[in-house]
Amino acid sequence: MHAAMNRRALRLLPLLALLVCSLALAADPAKILRVASPDIETLDPQQYSDNPSYEVLVAIFEPLYEWDYLRSPPRLSPVTAAGPLEITDGGKTWTMRVKRGIFFTDDAAFKGKPRELVAADYVYSYKRWLVITDLIVGARPVVDAARADSKFDYDRPIEGLRALDRYTVQIRLSELNYPNIEDMIGFVGAAAREVVEAAGGDIRTRAVGTGPYRLREWKRGSRIMLEANPGYRQVRFPESNDPAHAALMRSMQGKVFPQAGVVEVNIIDEDITRLLQFEQGGLDYIALRAEVATRLLVDNKLKPEYAARGITRHVYPEPYLFSFYFNMADPVLETLVKVVYAGQALPANQLVPPGVGGHDPELPVKPLYDPPAARALLDRFGYKNFDAQGYRKAPDGRALTLAMTLRSGAISREIQTLVKKSMDAVGLRMDFHVTPFQDAIKELEKGKYQMYFGGWGGSPSGYPELLQLYSKQPQRVNVSQFEFGEYDRVAEQFLRSATDAERIVAARKMSELARTYMPELPGIFRLENDFVQPWLLGFRPPVFATYWKYLDIDLARRK
Repeated sequence: MHAAMNRRALRLLPLLALLVCSLALAADPAKILRVASPDIETLDPQQYSDNPSYEVLVAIFEPLYEWDYLRSPPRLSPVTAAGPLEITDGGKTWTMRVKRGIFFTDDAAFKGKPRELVAADYVYSYKRWLVITDLIVGARPVVDAARADSKFDYDRPIEGLRALDRYTVQIRLSELNYPNIEDMIGFVGAAAREVVEAAGGDIRTRAVGTGPYRLREWKRGSRIMLEANPGYRQVRFPESNDPAHAALMRSMQGKVFPQAGVVEVNIIDEDITRLLQFEQGGLDYIALRAEVATRLLVDNKLKPEYAARGITRHVYPEPYLFSFYFNMADPVLETLVKVVYAGQALPANQLVPPGVGGHDPELPVKPLYDPPAARALLDRFGYKNFDAQGYRKAPDGRALTLAMTLRSGAISREIQTLVKKSMDAVGLRMDFHVTPFQDAIKELEKGKYQMYFGGWGGSPSGYPELLQLYSKQPQRVNVSQFEFGEYDRVAEQFLRSATDAERIVAARKMSELARTYMPELPGIFRLENDFVQPWLLGFRPPVFATYWKYLDIDLARRK
């Protein structure tokens, strides 16, 4: 009798916890956080390949850990994990425990019952993400079988990826690799298998997670509306002992989050349109780059009229490398920085951006632009005959035109002008294919381009930029389809490196190899300028992810 009553009481505990959490929810529906983004492709936490999609879905789906909001350099801190990582076996075994009492938002697939987040959800989600097949013990046979059968068997066990019990996840590696595993547990959110299967495997618009927000509305090309998850556990503002954060910590003391009841994501591709919206008070913060950012600046400082309104500016190098892929002649990088990006960029002298693991601050900038040398090389390899317009022909006498893909936007026009001028100097005719961001990404992943200018990165480790040229990466990452054994060997050395000093040595060698064979020419590291309205509280530059759950709005000041 007593045992039966105890079992019933235990079954009620999750429901009571959910009820208490809902009653105590801090989010205020009147606090609407208004932000801007390029259009996104998906809200599937394992199928995204672009940063705009990730910035939205990370508010809905939660990884086990997140990169600490305030710490620099960043470190992993628990989100749904019950505590710190347990790394044993010389770095080859990673054990993580899921916090009890976390629930997914409602979905018909759950048949009206609360659905708790468990270790098996991360095992399933990591299988959906599986881009590190040869790293996880036992994963290769399962992936190969899926290729042969054209279907992945999620019930087939993988020795190195297991739920030891209801709340414990364990990953076992075939070799040391800190960056890949840290990124997987720090970026990949948990999806519920029954929701994915109910949606036929396509959950691009069926976003069911455990995060601070849930999807209310998605009008493609217009806006995305998120609303606070009524069952979300309350969290406190991250702690920091850095004196530079003292005022921020005082202003956030005692608050529980999320505070904003709604996040309104306005789809705005053009920076100038974002700026106008911000100036009118329609956006709470904006990220601007290049020339448009300088419209709020004088002598590289915030103009007095904006400072008088209480607007603040945060500027930092983005953790992204912007490169020319398949470039056949070096661009004028100095002009690219000073003219196209209006001084809001740094020349890229290596593959790894500042502020992330593997960046070598001692490496000098070596200009590559040399039209006479380029002309001599073109002559030497048979491109020495010209048409009536003064452009080179192919060695067989046919017309020669190089095509470059660019995402649509005002800055693309500036890049076209610069690239055309540089190519004209060596007698090469250029054609430009300008297309919306998501279309450009799809074309890259399918190899439907000749040359491209764009960015890649976003991790606290420099490995995403470096592994773009690693032959074992899928084509959606290694869009250059570069294959070179020596580069692969050094890339694997980077992944095994336990210290940043060792990573810098390996990264320097990879940058040298890329410079020699030129499948990708590093262009710039962009400077991001974040401009923040005076009523937005708790803001820190979102270097590696969006942290909308930590932001608050002073409604009185906004009015």
